[in-house]
Amino acid sequence: MSRPRALLGTGLATGLATGLAAVLLVGCSADPYESYCETVEEHQRALGEAVAEGGPDALLRVLPALRDLRDAAPRDVADDWQQVVGRLGALEDALDAAGVDPATYDRDDPPEGLEDAERTAIDAAARELARPDTAQALAAVETQARDVCQTPLYR
Repeated sequence: MSRPRALLGTGLATGLATGLAAVLLVGCSADPYESYCETVEEHQRALGEAVAEGGPDALLRVLPALRDLRDAAPRDVADDWQQVVGRLGALEDALDAAGVDPATYDRDDPPEGLEDAERTAIDAAARELARPDTAQALAAVETQARDVCQTPLYR
C-alpha cells in the first residue's frame, strides 16, 4: 500500500473513531430521565386534583395523562407504568363497552339493561385493577418520580 493511501486510510479510521466517540459522549451525557421528569411535572396538578377529588372514576379521568407518563417512562419503570395504565385501560374499555358511566356505576345497584356478560367484564377488570401487583406498580412509579425526579407524582 502506498504511503498516501495508508495515511488516507488511517485518517479516515481516526475520523470515524472520533465521530463515533463524539456521538457516544453526547448520547451518554444526556439525562435519560429529563424528558420523563418534565412529563411528571406537566401532569402533577391534574393528577393531584384527581386524587384530592377522589371518586370511582378519579384515575379514569386522568388516564390520558397516565398514558403520557407511561409513554415517557424510562425502562426501569416502563413495566410498572404498563401495569397501571393497562389495568385502567381494561376497566375503561369494559365500562365503555357496557355504556356505563364510571362516575355513577354502582356494582350493587347496576344500571337497568346491563347484561350479565357486561357486568362480569366490568367486575373482572375491576378485580385486576385492585390486585396487589397493580398497587405495587403504582407505588413503584410514585417512588421513582420522588427519587429520580425529586418531585412527587402528584401535588
